[in-house]
Amino acid sequence: MPNVLITGCSSGIGRALAEAFKSAGFDVWASARQPEDVARLSAAGFNAVQLDVNDSAALQHLAEQWGELDVLVNNAGYGAMGPLLDGGTEALQCQFETNVFSIVGVTQAFFPALRRGKGLVVNIGSVSGVLVTPFAGAYCASKAAVHALSDALRMELAPFGVRVMEVQPGAIDTRFAKNAGAQAELLINEQSPWWPLREGIRARSRASQDNPTPASRFASQVLNAVQQPTPPRLLRAGNGSRALPLMAALLPKGLLENVLKRRFGLNRSL
Repeated sequence: MPNVLITGCSSGIGRALAEAFKSAGFDVWASARQPEDVARLSAAGFNAVQLDVNDSAALQHLAEQWGELDVLVNNAGYGAMGPLLDGGTEALQCQFETNVFSIVGVTQAFFPALRRGKGLVVNIGSVSGVLVTPFAGAYCASKAAVHALSDALRMELAPFGVRVMEVQPGAIDTRFAKNAGAQAELLINEQSPWWPLREGIRARSRASQDNPTPASRFASQVLNAVQQPTPPRLLRAGNGSRALPLMAALLPKGLLENVLKRRFGLNRSL
């Protein structure tokens, strides 16, 4: 029975992936940070693991118990919304620690098991790493970094028989928008120079839920790609996952920026 370790399975994409892989006969190890989420995963029949992907000691302890690993899905992450300068370097560092640094940390810890199993690393990126929008600069930058890391890892792991697939979701029906909105509200205050544009910030936090694709359908697409004899280097799935990168590639940069500024209320002077 092939095995898979999926990070960030408390809800949304991670939980849907866990369900899809379990239905396909995989031995699923599903991780989450909070004890109550781990308990729910265990009750659902998964090998539930409490894990903070930024805890290197915990990662190493877990990895040392592994023999061979067939599939590692680096899914844990969140979306920091709001003006870059309001969040500052602290918010940017937190965003990168979870969305970017953890990919290297988790993959490094499980590299021996992946090498033994000639496994596959699946990194969950986002089309936001391709089409950059205002009020999501930290998130977009982190997902652009996931794209670069995935390309580098694919080449560096090839001699060991370990493959790398990047997934760039579009709009997926999850709690992402709700969580992103909560993050944005922490920054929105009357002292911010962007206070008059607060509705634009809120609109950006909700944008990921514009006609979203069900998480279960998205998870099935990822599973199908993983099960191919040669998994694709890049999988785009979910509403907007193809159209938005196409816009980024074809529209003149100035025109695209003007469209986005109008969309989020940045086309006026303050």
